[in-house]
Amino acid sequence: MKVFWFIPLHGDTRYLGTSEGARAATYDYFQQIAVAADTLGYEGVLLPTGRSCEDAWVVASSLIAATQRLKFLVAIRPGLTSPGLSARMAATFDRLSKGRLLINVVTGGSPVELEGDGFFADHDARYEITDEFLTIWREHFKSANEGGTVDFEGRHLNSRGGKLLYPPVQRPHPPLWFGGSSPAAQDVAADHIDTYLTWGEPPAAVAKKIADVRAKAEAKGRKLKFGIRLHVIVREREEEAWAEADRLISRIDDETIAKAQADFSKMDSEGQRRMAALNGGKGRTRGELEIYPNLWAGIGLVRTGAGTALVGSPKQIAARMTEYADLGIETFILSGYPHLEEAYRFAELVFPLLPQRVRERIDAPLPGPFGEIVGVTHLPKVAAA
Repeated sequence: MKVFWFIPLHGDTRYLGTSEGARAATYDYFQQIAVAADTLGYEGVLLPTGRSCEDAWVVASSLIAATQRLKFLVAIRPGLTSPGLSARMAATFDRLSKGRLLINVVTGGSPVELEGDGFFADHDARYEITDEFLTIWREHFKSANEGGTVDFEGRHLNSRGGKLLYPPVQRPHPPLWFGGSSPAAQDVAADHIDTYLTWGEPPAAVAKKIADVRAKAEAKGRKLKFGIRLHVIVREREEEAWAEADRLISRIDDETIAKAQADFSKMDSEGQRRMAALNGGKGRTRGELEIYPNLWAGIGLVRTGAGTALVGSPKQIAARMTEYADLGIETFILSGYPHLEEAYRFAELVFPLLPQRVRERIDAPLPGPFGEIVGVTHLPKVAAA
């Protein structure tokens, strides 16, 4: 089990849908979260992409020197950049970070946003482009590792004499991550991807998706890993966690929800359609939004992409994570509002309950007592794991 955190390149908040308690998307704040995640023992961080965000490549590059072992899951966008340029960017980042780059392949699910960036293609054509893009991209890394050039002529993309001169640290290339729920997306995953990501649906739906993608990959002679993207609201007592969930959406009005849902309806992403269906765009109470024990769809009322959260006590959160892990999920990409405080809260409350692989990443940089000294002499009592 590997646990990742999230850098909110679109800003942060205490109350969804309002500027009350909000935080600007600044470098200082991004750095605080990255250093916290690195220090606390998270495996890596996801940096989102899209016009609502600061650029993920620029921000991630600026955080290399501020961190020591943290991995960065950064997006490439087929159709927005060329595969050769993206390969050079990835190789450079991987070399400068000493092998800490992971690649998130984002085809995109909003035609409106993509057309604003100058990319015009329907849903299935975008996945055809992604397939050709990744074929050329991977061949560039082959050229760096083994020599030769990249010559490819496709329906959408071409390469003539392409070459990558500087090989990456990770061989044959930084690992490819990807999420997509449509048949066309799953075909791309089966052909190219190392780790397939799903948003936080109920376990039965996740199990079916894993089975479908795994079968397609095995038919191609390939084996994939699997990850899940979720928010998390954890408190020492379950009642406190649900009260926090209610507070998070307490400032959202009907007009704001209607605007968000209208935007969602213009997307042709199957994953976004599935997320929107979980909340119906109108529920507010726990009974309406708890779609599975401790799985809450309230964030998806106004947030695109990942719209569900694990909500509960530390033991409940660990139990739900174990339930997903038993389905084949190896990586959990988590986030919470605000992201700085919640990175600490999750690490302190849940990390001790997770498997040894996670706990091994939590080590003290210097020997000494943990916690505030009692009086001026006495060490704090050691808590049981």
